[in-house]
Amino acid sequence: MSVTSLDSLRTARAFAWPPAWFWLAAAAAMMVVLLTPKLLFDSDTFWQIRVGEWILANRAVPYVDIYSLTKAGQPWMSSSWLSQVLFAAAYAVAGWSGVILLCALALSLAVTVLTRVLGQRLPPTYACFVATMAFTLSSFHFFARPHVLAMPVMVAWGAGLIAAADRAERPSWRLLPLLVLWTNLHGSFVFGVMLVGPIALDALWHAPSERRRQLFAQWAVFGLCCLAACCVTPYGWNSLLAAHRILDLGELLRVISEWRPVDVSVFVMFEGALLALIGAALYFGVRLPPTRILLALGLLHMALAHMRNIEVFVLLLPIVALTPVADQFGLALRPEARSSRFGLLPATAVAAIALCLFATVRDIRVPEEENYASAVAALREHNARRVFNDYGFGGYMIWVGMKPLIDGRAELYGERFALDHWNALLLKDPDAFFRIVETYDLDAAVFYAGTPLGLLMEHVEGWKKVFSNDLAVVYVRTGPVTGRIRAKAT
Repeated sequence: MSVTSLDSLRTARAFAWPPAWFWLAAAAAMMVVLLTPKLLFDSDTFWQIRVGEWILANRAVPYVDIYSLTKAGQPWMSSSWLSQVLFAAAYAVAGWSGVILLCALALSLAVTVLTRVLGQRLPPTYACFVATMAFTLSSFHFFARPHVLAMPVMVAWGAGLIAAADRAERPSWRLLPLLVLWTNLHGSFVFGVMLVGPIALDALWHAPSERRRQLFAQWAVFGLCCLAACCVTPYGWNSLLAAHRILDLGELLRVISEWRPVDVSVFVMFEGALLALIGAALYFGVRLPPTRILLALGLLHMALAHMRNIEVFVLLLPIVALTPVADQFGLALRPEARSSRFGLLPATAVAAIALCLFATVRDIRVPEEENYASAVAALREHNARRVFNDYGFGGYMIWVGMKPLIDGRAELYGERFALDHWNALLLKDPDAFFRIVETYDLDAAVFYAGTPLGLLMEHVEGWKKVFSNDLAVVYVRTGPVTGRIRAKAT
C-alpha cells in the first residue's frame, strides 16, 4: 500500500463518525432532560440536598438525626453521603438545572457503559437496541436521588465480574476502587458484594477441573477484599450495618411504593417486556449454563419482589446472558472487528453532551413546589411547630427548616413507628393518629388532598381546617385530643 493510501486511510479514520455508544449516550441525556419534571417529583430530593449542604458546611458526616421532630439526637448515618454532596454542589452551582444535569450525566454514562460492554460481543445495532430497552424499562425509577448516581457504577461492576467469569479468572483488582465509590454513593453496594458469590460459582463452572481449587482461593480472597473495600467510608464498617437496617424494615417495605412487589394484576411495560423475553427465549431455544440461569432467576426474583430492583434486572441481565447468547447464535464479533474507539473514555463525551444541554434546562421548577410552599406558609401563619405530616411532606419540611414528624429516612424511624403512621393515614388504625398526637403533643397536621385520614379530620372534634389546595390540606388543633367524631349536620 502506498504512503498516499495510508495517509488517506488515517484521515478517514480521524474523521469517522463517533461510535454507537456516543449517540446512544446523547439520546439518553436528552431523554433525561425531557423527563425533568418527573426527576424532581420525589420530595426526598429536598432532604438529600440539605444533608449534602450540611456535610459541606461542617466537613463531616452526620452520626445523629438533626432534622426530625421525633428522632432528634437518635443515631443515624447517611449511607449515601457522597451522592448528597454531589447533589448539593450541583444545586449550589446551577440550582435545579445542576441537579438535572448531574442525573443526565450519570444515566447517560450508565447507558454508555452498558452499550460498550454489549458492543464488545454484539453488532452495534443489537447492542444499541438492548441498551435502549434497558434504559426505557428503568425510566420509571429515574428520580434525582442517590441510586441514579450509582447506576453506572453498578453496570461497570457487574460487567467486570462477569468478564472475569467468562475468562474463568479472578476479577481485576481495579474493580475494588469502583466498589469503594459505590459504597460511598449508595447503600445498594451490598448487592454488589452479594454478586461476587454466584458469579464466582459461574467462574468455577467454566474453569478446567485442575484450576478450580486455585480459582476458588483467588475469588475467596477477592471477596474478603470486597468486604474491606466496603469499609473505606467515613463510617468504616458501620456502612454495612446502615445498609442492613434498610433491608431489615420488614412489613414496612410492603407499603413504601418503590419497595412493593410488582403488581401483575395491572399490565405494565415491564410485564410486557418480560413476557416478550420469555417468548423469544422459548421460540429461539436460548440456552444458558446452569450458573447463569441461577443468576438470571435471582435477578428476576429481586425485580418481582421489589419494584425498585427492576432496573437491576434490566441493566444486568443482558450482561449475564451476553456471552452464552452471542456464542450460541454466532453473534460474537471477531477481535479484529471490535472498534478500538470503545477504549475512549466515555465520560468525556457524555459530559460534553450534558454541558451542551445546559441552555435547555435553565428555568426548572420542582413540580408542586408552590403548593408545598403554600401549605407550609399556612402552618407558619398559625404558629404550628409540632406537625403531623403526610409521609411525602417530610422532605420539603426539612428543606424549609421545619422539623417533620416523619420523612423518607425509613431506617431512622423504624418499622413500628412508620407502620403506625401509615396505618393512621389509611384509617387502618385511626386510634394511632390520636396516640401519636398525644405522645408528641402535636398542634397541627398536613395531609395530601384525598388522604383518608385527611378527609376524616374535617369531622374530628378539636381540629379545624385552615387551608387547602390541589395538593394539601392543613388542620390546626383547637382543643384537647378526644378522638370523637362530630355528627354530620342535617
